[in-house]
Amino acid sequence: MLSDQAAGLRALHTSAQQNASSKTSALEQNSSAMPPITRERSRPLRVLAVASGKGGVGKTNVSVNLGIALSKIGHRVLLMDADMGLANVDIMLGIHAEYNLSHVLEGKKSLREVIQQGPGGLQIIPAASGVKRMAQLNALENAGIINAFAELADELDVLIVDTAAGIADSVVSFCRAAQEVIVVVTDEPASITDAYALIKVLNRDYKVTRFRLLANMVNSPAHGRQLYDKLARVSEQFLEVSLDYLGAVPYDMALKESVQRQIPVILHRPSSMAARSFESMAQTVQRWPVKTDATGYIQFFVENLFQGH
Repeated sequence: MLSDQAAGLRALHTSAQQNASSKTSALEQNSSAMPPITRERSRPLRVLAVASGKGGVGKTNVSVNLGIALSKIGHRVLLMDADMGLANVDIMLGIHAEYNLSHVLEGKKSLREVIQQGPGGLQIIPAASGVKRMAQLNALENAGIINAFAELADELDVLIVDTAAGIADSVVSFCRAAQEVIVVVTDEPASITDAYALIKVLNRDYKVTRFRLLANMVNSPAHGRQLYDKLARVSEQFLEVSLDYLGAVPYDMALKESVQRQIPVILHRPSSMAARSFESMAQTVQRWPVKTDATGYIQFFVENLFQGH
């Protein structure tokens, strides 16, 4: 097992050092599992990390529905389940995934071989569930996985990384690698306090300065704005950060019903308040400025991280 993991990591590590045009990359083998899209890139890759200070705030629901909303307006979207030890994207969607990121790390499968076709045009990379080893990856292994996604940059418009809750090493790694960090918060003291702790760690220790806040399960638009104001005041007072408001998802029975049916609300009840909120936020995300060299952003991050180990 350990030798398999070492072989897989060496393959990912080697990929970071090779030219993108190399035909010998281990991650480009067996590419028939996902035929390459040959159209020219008309826009740079957006990398969004969806994070939260604590679990149970609806972060995965946000990732799935926002991803489908972006797909509906013409973006090629890949959702990575980055909750390495407690994966739930595939469960939420009722997808049985035979292979996942653990098989990539072990060198048993290429990244393209574990991609699943999800609903609404959304592509999904599932993570492992109940695999303790995957929940304890070191920074180098997290970087190797991040770099694997860089191999698919020309085939995507948006990469959404659904991180684990909290401030584990994997969460930090993926948030640092992303261009935008979306923090999901609900009106609970623990959610607000832990969201602030996440922002503080990323800012103080890793110099992340910009965050986008999404208020979930709110009673009204004003309620969502109040949540944002509460967290923004303390964050901007004590930290060197910019906290912008992405929007709010209302408490909606249609959303609860869609979870029970394992169908995203944006497809199950497209006229519901929750679905409309995701469509509105997708339009907002689309307007965010993005660096023209963003396709190389992950590679740049990974190469620096490799050099530090």
